[in-house]
Amino acid sequence: WLSVKISYNPLRRITSIVSSIQASELSTRIDPESVTPELANVTKSFNLLIERFEDAFLRLSNFSSEIAHELRTPITNLLTTSQVVLSQPRSAQEYKETLYSQKEEHEHMAQLVNDMLFLAKSDNGFQTLSLEKVDLRNEVLGLFNYYEDWANEACISLVLKGDAQVTGDKVMLRRAISNLISNAIHHTPDNNPINIQLGTSKNMVFIQIYNPGTPISTKDADRIFDRFYRCNKSIKYEGSGLGLSIVKSIIKAHNGTIQVISDDKYTAF
Repeated sequence: WLSVKISYNPLRRITSIVSSIQASELSTRIDPESVTPELANVTKSFNLLIERFEDAFLRLSNFSSEIAHELRTPITNLLTTSQVVLSQPRSAQEYKETLYSQKEEHEHMAQLVNDMLFLAKSDNGFQTLSLEKVDLRNEVLGLFNYYEDWANEACISLVLKGDAQVTGDKVMLRRAISNLISNAIHHTPDNNPINIQLGTSKNMVFIQIYNPGTPISTKDADRIFDRFYRCNKSIKYEGSGLGLSIVKSIIKAHNGTIQVISDDKYTAF
């Protein structure tokens, strides 16, 4: 009995540590050297499990904070505008102008909520793909027509080279490419081109979108696909901060990968 009790002491220590772990103490780890060799692999596996939990919990916590921050600004604007308008009698035209102003804030919040729902569905495997043969050249040319006025206003030329077809969800792929073209137009200096190269390599299709502009640092490149992450927080950008996260989610759903390469000459996705 005494021998069995002593031999179970390491297991009891592990049990004690495990039972004490809470959401605020996910940094707890079990030292594999403090247990018998038979339990070392168990402790290593447990440490890896807690590490994954800690990473997921931290990302969820940061995501919640960012959501609150992003929603606070439009809600504050709506409240302030309503309070100012209601502080004294206004003309019908002034009320109309106020409603138009609030409409823009409502649209911003609606887009933010829709983007978050899209990412939530993707994270939990609820986003189903409607697979069909997609001609990527036709999709890109259609987006060129959509962004033509904006690009012409900035004297930016949209150039497409190559051709490619892929089996995928046409709507989702169009959204991913649209987000990247929109970002490229936003960050490209006037009187410069945006080039898109399509092609195939073995059993893969590649889409390369590159443009001149301010280079993205290595530090930013590592986080540019994180939700709400912005390279330059001092610049106010109209987007929700979820565009590249959605692009990555769509590409991942199609068993693909996405990366960014940036230097003094151009930035390429």
